[in-house]
Amino acid sequence: MTLPSTYADRNCSLARTLEVVGERWTLLIVRDAFFGVRRFGDFAAQLGIPRAVLTDRLKSLVREGVFTRDDGTGGAVEYRLTAKGVELWPVLRALMTWGDAFYSPAGAKRVFRHERDGGPIDRDGRCATCGSAVPVPETVLETGPGFEPEDRGEDPVSAAIDGPRRLLDPVKLPR
Repeated sequence: MTLPSTYADRNCSLARTLEVVGERWTLLIVRDAFFGVRRFGDFAAQLGIPRAVLTDRLKSLVREGVFTRDDGTGGAVEYRLTAKGVELWPVLRALMTWGDAFYSPAGAKRVFRHERDGGPIDRDGRCATCGSAVPVPETVLETGPGFEPEDRGEDPVSAAIDGPRRLLDPVKLPR
């Protein structure tokens, strides 16, 4: 449930931000977009989200300028993060780091490396090898020591994002 609309009128950037990304499922949809998910059916399969909820969240994210909706050939629709959406990466990275610290005793579920030199990326988004701030497109996602694959049968979306991959690269599945 969204916050009452009166929060958007208050002098609080956090309340305004939560109006956009604070609903259940929204940050998971955004996370999966960073992992390369772009199509409605792939979001639905990966997240197990009710289709009506997914429709609502995607419409909201497009309306707020976090995603674009691209109507491709043959009726294929893709959702892509905008520059505004990509700016959410440090927030997601911080929340994942916090979750790993407090809810993943076996270690990080996912780790991030700098594509250029393979160095691990720290909690502040810097490469431990070269010291540079790593842009999202140069970030490689890998499973970490605390990763536990879910038994979802043959879910090709999960299989695609569970392997090493650059953030924002689209998941390519046979159609």
